[in-house]
Amino acid sequence: MAFDKVRIRFRKDGDRRFLSHLDLMRAFERMLRRASLPFRSTEGFHPQPRVVFALSLPLGLAGLQEVVEIEWLEPVEPDNVLSRLAPRTPHDLQFLSARRIELKQTARPRRATYLMALPVEDMEPAAARCAALMAATEYWVDRERPRPRQVNIRPFFRNLRVSEGKLEMDIWVTPEGSARADELVRELKLNHVLDAGAVIERCLLEIEDETNVTEEADQPPRIGPAGRALLERPLRITEPSPQPATAHWGASPNGPIVE
Repeated sequence: MAFDKVRIRFRKDGDRRFLSHLDLMRAFERMLRRASLPFRSTEGFHPQPRVVFALSLPLGLAGLQEVVEIEWLEPVEPDNVLSRLAPRTPHDLQFLSARRIELKQTARPRRATYLMALPVEDMEPAAARCAALMAATEYWVDRERPRPRQVNIRPFFRNLRVSEGKLEMDIWVTPEGSARADELVRELKLNHVLDAGAVIERCLLEIEDETNVTEEADQPPRIGPAGRALLERPLRITEPSPQPATAHWGASPNGPIVE
């Protein structure tokens, strides 16, 4: 049984943004063991530390305010956790704050904000495309994983805009799904900016129990299991049309003749 639980805000950027989520979990386990912190583990043949991230960060994206929760076998002061982890923290990974939470409390993401710097020549076209997407009543994108399908991601836009030389993507995070920063960049025709070295940063990860927003107009979409089915449809796959064979010796409608 866990006797204590802490929620930590941390930063992951630089070269560390190329660390996969699985490798990040392994890095946390090594840091906890080296710091001799009394973390709780799962039961079974392959016990793992009870370390839970609020929302996994896609590979290549930087996270400036990420959230992780850790359970302890005995009471541990949050400040003591940070002071003991800091010397064992690898480069480009920084712990920002820690606070004790209830054992039954769980970080449920509500909203995420992403930023990406834009070249001057792309600001005006990107702003126009953002306005068009915000004005749309629905917007379908293709997704291959976990299964091929089309998803209407329009309900998950809270705001898309260009401000102070950066693309800002403010996205709702719901149990039924969310929009993805990389697919929004693709739909806004800005992949060439990423190819030129730009970095998408998740600068805000808002947690439900840490916000006091009560306005009805600023709430995530209420979709539910039935509504989720309306946001998905089969992926339309266009079969390539057969090309006529080249009219020369040795060719046939089914391709070249091989003897």
